[in-house]
Amino acid sequence: MFAVVPCLVCAQTVEQWDHYDIALTVPASEVKGNPFDVELNATFVHGNDTLIVPGYYDGKDKQGEVWKVRFMPTIEGFWHYTTRSSIQSLSDKTGTLTCTPATEGNHGPVKVDSTGLHFCYADGTRYIPVGTTSYDWMHASNAPAFSTADPGLTMQQQTLLSLGESGFNKVRSLLIVQNFDRTYPEPDAFPFVAIDGYDPTNGNAARWDWTRLNTRYFDHVEQCTEGLLKLGIEQDLILFHPYDNGRWGFDEMPREAGELLCRYVAARFGAYRNIWWSLANEYDFLRKQPISNWDAWTDAIIANDPYHHLISIHSYTAKYYKYWDERYTHCSIQDQAPVEAPGRAITVLNIYKKPVIFDEVCYEGDMTERWGWLSGEEELYRMWNAYMAGTYCTHSECFQFGDPHDFRRDFLAVGGKWYGESWKRIRFMRQILDAMPRPMYLPDSSWDPYTSACGPGYYMVYLGKQVAKEWRFDLPIRNSRDGFPRMTEGERYKVEIIDTWNMTITESPTIITTKKQDNYRMVAEGDGMIALPELPYLLLRITRID
Repeated sequence: MFAVVPCLVCAQTVEQWDHYDIALTVPASEVKGNPFDVELNATFVHGNDTLIVPGYYDGKDKQGEVWKVRFMPTIEGFWHYTTRSSIQSLSDKTGTLTCTPATEGNHGPVKVDSTGLHFCYADGTRYIPVGTTSYDWMHASNAPAFSTADPGLTMQQQTLLSLGESGFNKVRSLLIVQNFDRTYPEPDAFPFVAIDGYDPTNGNAARWDWTRLNTRYFDHVEQCTEGLLKLGIEQDLILFHPYDNGRWGFDEMPREAGELLCRYVAARFGAYRNIWWSLANEYDFLRKQPISNWDAWTDAIIANDPYHHLISIHSYTAKYYKYWDERYTHCSIQDQAPVEAPGRAITVLNIYKKPVIFDEVCYEGDMTERWGWLSGEEELYRMWNAYMAGTYCTHSECFQFGDPHDFRRDFLAVGGKWYGESWKRIRFMRQILDAMPRPMYLPDSSWDPYTSACGPGYYMVYLGKQVAKEWRFDLPIRNSRDGFPRMTEGERYKVEIIDTWNMTITESPTIITTKKQDNYRMVAEGDGMIALPELPYLLLRITRID
């Protein structure tokens, strides 16, 4: 006996890159043993294309035990599916659905583009990650929002409002709750089922059944992921972290428990187009987890993700991982040194030859720790240094306002409201980045760390902390590594002065005509000087006039 139970997102038609749920219910009396041991998948067929999608256990309802298969159609048209399971009543169930065209704003999941160095959506639209970090925002739902006009908002709701206001298009989030040593309210739920119950109020130690997951915990993560999806924000989901400090033992879980978690998460969340996989934050601080476990957990995610979402792993400062491993689609790096000055970051890109995101470069804030005391100007400066080199950068802020342990005011820790200044410049930054015809690249990097090419006849010069009255036109003849035409004499260029901090764009009245200086550089006929407003953090956009 079984029932196909429609859920809110189910329909016989589903748009491309949205998700479609098949819910199968079995009477509890017919389920023997551990439901997480049940094998279930569905084979989806569209012409000559086939996807085998793993299913997952979704707990109990009034009718019995529920399993689901969550599918993201990748091609428009007619799909047919058939289920297979180790439980007979879940097997050989068939159905059809029609995939309709993606609606406005739905570009599909992000992937590495054809250059191997940058990102695009599945429909080919370029994607430039300008992200932030809020580790525990999904697990702060039982706390009231701090300093908000609406006292009815939770911290989680306030975080989504803040993200929508900011213009960020990616957020790094912890899947597993972290330990704030009771300086913050206890989480509503935990990812594994507790043995003999767990009451955090009486201080008893937690004991977990490492073979059984708490499906309700993942309901909540699902709701948060959907909240980000509605905002067009990628969910960079961090699966493991060391911030348990022995309190609950999640940082010391057995290898088999980690594999169960990875299989489950891939099956349950893989059909969300806005998912990225981050195996860990500061993996090397999980000192009881050998490299063999990280390999096994990486393989478990990949084997159960038929959509091939982006995947990486993150380490402590300047402790670079084996990103040359083909399983990892991009580099997720904690190291501020490559972005503290112009031009350095391209070295990392040239070594790994795949997209590089500096996911931690220290944070804007007023903390006593050196990693959380940047000014807003310095935070934005480091971000621009990363983008100028053809790499990417992730932001966050951690203001405490007095008590250094009051994480409720720390966006990096738990989300909520913004208190800094750099976030206000993100939407403007994205406008500049999105207007470029191609991603930035330093064409003469060893000699000129300030000038990037962004396609034929399109250049950016970031002056950063320099303050000057004028700038002398002086650009590399070479345009890019993609073989675009080199700059020639007699070309005409206009210069726009972009104040990245004050968010203004001013076109210089001076039109430049190029003249060859030597085999490597092009200057301007005449004096070739562009008047500047004597401010720091200026970006010059230099484009050819055809």
